[in-house]
Amino acid sequence: MMSTVRLSFSPAPVHVRTARLVGVAVARRAGVAEELLDEVRLAIGEACTRAVALHRQYGLPDLVDVEMSDQGSYTVRVIDRAPVEAGLGLAALPPDELADESLTDEALTTGVGFALLAGFVEDLSVRPVEMGIGTEVRMVWPVGRKP
Repeated sequence: MMSTVRLSFSPAPVHVRTARLVGVAVARRAGVAEELLDEVRLAIGEACTRAVALHRQYGLPDLVDVEMSDQGSYTVRVIDRAPVEAGLGLAALPPDELADESLTDEALTTGVGFALLAGFVEDLSVRPVEMGIGTEVRMVWPVGRKP
């Protein structure tokens, strides 16, 4: 049976833990292999931390949205409402360029987040949201259904 779980939270670091806990519970229920659950937990935490950091950097009170769905694979979407250029700015930089000392702390938070996410998630995409404000971090893991 296909299911979707949606979670919205105020941009406060304390809520990232809740998103991780819910994300792992939904992943387990979706059939993600036990050995991948730590990666799921870390990736969801990193994507949510990135969204919270962007909201706080730009003073945005908007909620961070997380959507977890089971549609043949386990897909997690984390959506922020920060300016698109801020959310995507460092997405294309390779990890070695993220060490550039001229980058600001805020830029590094976003860029390092992408570098870490790429290490946790094989199927990762970052793109502007349809409404033009904010970015979506989409992560996908395989599921193994038990008969």
